[in-house]
Amino acid sequence: MHTKVLQQGLWALLLWPHLFTVSVPLECRDDQASLARCPSISQEKLLDRVIHHAELIYRVSEESCSLFEEMFIPLPLRLQSNQGGYACITKALPIPSSKSEIQQLSDKWLLHSVLMLVQSWIEPLVYLQMTLDRYDHAPDMLLNKTKWVSEKLISLEQGVVVLIKKMLDEGAMTTTYSEQGAFQYDVQLEMLEYVMRDYTLLTCLKKDAHKMETFLKLLKCRQTDKYNCA
Repeated sequence: MHTKVLQQGLWALLLWPHLFTVSVPLECRDDQASLARCPSISQEKLLDRVIHHAELIYRVSEESCSLFEEMFIPLPLRLQSNQGGYACITKALPIPSSKSEIQQLSDKWLLHSVLMLVQSWIEPLVYLQMTLDRYDHAPDMLLNKTKWVSEKLISLEQGVVVLIKKMLDEGAMTTTYSEQGAFQYDVQLEMLEYVMRDYTLLTCLKKDAHKMETFLKLLKCRQTDKYNCA
């Protein structure tokens, strides 16, 4: 028990400077104004800041997944999850995953795909924060990282909406996909099922955060070198 406490303290000591660095909000100027209220920012600068924000979200979600795995998931259960027994909540979204298909997406669909991914994760992360409170010995670092990602996804959503208005001169596109009921709560799960469900959420969040980052960087590349974006 003493060793585990020391390990958690060491995690906090090592990662605290990093958390302080990445917790800077997505802003359009040096003040605390929201991106959604700052239409004067240039399209290029806005895209750069949205990309940077997506990079940080991916990095922190990756750290959260690794920390959860080390604390709660023994190796056999990791292998079980890797075998595809648990589906990601965004599986039904009309977003391609192969490199060749992604390359064929228009700028419009790249932006709207990022927005769909961001919006699909806002509610599940609220759920995840509640369930993590049920764990014994869940480190504060894990809880703080999950809360950070949840808050910054909302900020990223605002930034992408503004970017859509600037680049496409339109509002968010409506799709046939319905967010309502896409994520179902189940209070009857056993503890092991809770653990595996939360692990799946964190694993899928990491994958989707990487997609957001990839799509935005492809969009950036097309603005500068349209014919050489791999």
